[in-house]
Amino acid sequence: MERWLPHLVLWPPLLISVLHVITFTTYTTWISFTPSTLIPEHDWIGLQNYWSVLNSRNWKIAYSNLVIYGACFVTLTTAMGLLLAILIDQRIRAENLFRAIFLYPMAVSFVVTGTVWAWLLNPGIGIQSLVRGMGFASFRFDWLVDQSMAIYTVVIAGAWQASGFAMALFLAGIRSVDADLYKAAQIDGAGAWRIYRRVVLPCIGPIFIAVLVILLQFTIKTFDLVRALTGGGPGIATQLPTLVVYDLMFQRGLLGRGAAAAVLLLLSLLLVLIPYFAYACWRKRREARHG
Repeated sequence: MERWLPHLVLWPPLLISVLHVITFTTYTTWISFTPSTLIPEHDWIGLQNYWSVLNSRNWKIAYSNLVIYGACFVTLTTAMGLLLAILIDQRIRAENLFRAIFLYPMAVSFVVTGTVWAWLLNPGIGIQSLVRGMGFASFRFDWLVDQSMAIYTVVIAGAWQASGFAMALFLAGIRSVDADLYKAAQIDGAGAWRIYRRVVLPCIGPIFIAVLVILLQFTIKTFDLVRALTGGGPGIATQLPTLVVYDLMFQRGLLGRGAAAAVLLLLSLLLVLIPYFAYACWRKRREARHG
């Protein structure tokens, strides 16, 4: 009985979760090929919903925003996470305290993060108002209401929340590097910057890939942060594909078209996950061949 207990604990919930995902993904895909509105229908209309979504102005703007947000968010979060990890790796005092502080934002929901940053970036009550109250009357920081800059407020809020998570992964990778490599580099006269650049960073290449994949997943699935921070505005300047799915399904009642948008979003996610899993399998086979 003791031998089978772990399997009985792990496998039933896992199989139920997999079945749940497969069932509803299949049903959503089927609905995307039907003219369903408020009530599901079962007439086949082919790719009509997909063409409607792809040709809509909202979807084009949302996907453009996704590219901008993804590139900036992943770059900024990775850079901040790596910098924090390197600084903490210097064996500073109160290391555990700083790690907890930097990781804390990840424990906060995206709704709370969006709400707080909406207050901070609001020109009337936030940073702009505070600085102007200190006597700098010409100071301006109204990105939240600027259509060309609003998407970057989402980047700032997202990076603030996720950089601690990236830091934790990078720090774990840095601490796993063989100490003999550090000693050999120090004997050769390499400074701290050169050791990190030539020794540490190449050794944690897989960590970089894992961080990038996870952050890209965060990017594609971002909904509540934008909903709480900007609501997709001003106008549709910060609209993302997830908000388009929500708008089609729950606000306009276009179930079939919303399902098509959801499937397109799933395909975007698979474009990130499939290459990662292929790389992981290739790396495992390579390590097995080289012993």
